[in-house]
Amino acid sequence: MNRVLNIRLPENLRVELMALSKEAHVPFSALVRESLREFLAVRRFRSLREKVFPFAQAQGFLTDEDVFKKL
Repeated sequence: MNRVLNIRLPENLRVELMALSKEAHVPFSALVRESLREFLAVRRFRSLREKVFPFAQAQGFLTDEDVFKKL
């Protein structure tokens, strides 16, 4: 079920989002939804990386490049 979320945006952010919405031919609300999805995905990824890093470090994986070398 969709819910309505009212938020306050600084004018400069609203203007930037509106411009991007027009440029990408994407409805404003769809652009905001996608932005929130991406933000949450990045936050989850960073949280997982923090939890896993000590184990990866113990195995010699210090950078993304170290991981790609093993793949």
